[in-house]
Amino acid sequence: MKAVLVREFGAPDVLRAEETADPRPGPGDVLVAVEAAGVNFIDVYRRSGVYPGPLPFVPGAEAAGVVVAVGPATDTGPGPHRIGDRVAWANQPGGYAELAVIPAHRAVAVPDTMPCTTAAAVILQGMTAHYLTHDTYQVRPGDTVLVHAAAGGMGLLLTQLVRLRGGRVIGTVSTAEKEKAARAAGAWQVLRHGQDDIAATVRELTDGEGVAAVYDGVGAPTFDASLDSLRPRGTLAVFGQSGGRVPPVDLQRLNAAGSVFVTRPNLDHHIATAGELTHRAAAVFGLVAGGRLDVHIGGSFPLERAAQAHQALEGRVSTGKLLLTTGTTNGDTS
Repeated sequence: MKAVLVREFGAPDVLRAEETADPRPGPGDVLVAVEAAGVNFIDVYRRSGVYPGPLPFVPGAEAAGVVVAVGPATDTGPGPHRIGDRVAWANQPGGYAELAVIPAHRAVAVPDTMPCTTAAAVILQGMTAHYLTHDTYQVRPGDTVLVHAAAGGMGLLLTQLVRLRGGRVIGTVSTAEKEKAARAAGAWQVLRHGQDDIAATVRELTDGEGVAAVYDGVGAPTFDASLDSLRPRGTLAVFGQSGGRVPPVDLQRLNAAGSVFVTRPNLDHHIATAGELTHRAAAVFGLVAGGRLDVHIGGSFPLERAAQAHQALEGRVSTGKLLLTTGTTNGDTS
């Protein structure tokens, strides 16, 4: 099969498509012919060595495709999955390849009406946006929240889910084009990094109160503004660090900010059981299938152009979700 391998940590050019041996499913596994894999910042962290691990490896924590073989004793989890079933997964390695071995209990069924490209574009970020708005801070009708990078794949999903729960979003973006995308997703107000004083403007827009929650996947560059934007007893969820790690924080700042809460949540802890994984994935897929949650695919690249996909993601030149596709779909809309 063809797969993208990382043999050394580094810049996007360490991503190289190679011919390698086909993997085989072991007990409890399924072998999937991958149609599409999502491109996420966690892939960047692992490629660059921010999240170190053994080398070489095939990146890609989110993908979808068709089951082509089933390992022995594979009868647990959301399945049982059979040959020909279409499945998707998140937070499992190996998606940047034509074939991937996945534990059957971590693969979820893709609805009949949903393309695998859509499933791959929404399974990881969709479930992340779901737990952030339903569990980390349960958005209530009338709440105002701040969403950083509101035109990215995560930001667009968060904005829509906040609106579906009756809240309103102040989004932050970096360009006029991204402002249009954020507003199209339903953002109430959109602020510009580098132009607006984020915290001061948030205070003005909320009559001095601040927001109920901040969803921050950027990290270091936005942390201070995020903290300063909260209302008393508000919640700051730092769910990513695309801009760098947040330095150590003096807990007294949380007192001074109004007894606020700061958390660093992780998707794995919100899909820890097969039941929770199935429930959360079904909720997200149901919203998409029902036309209530739009998935915007901003670009699709073949495996050979994985480096360009990472450059587009890290360079903040894309809106929506970026995908890698195999010969099954072979789409390239970049």
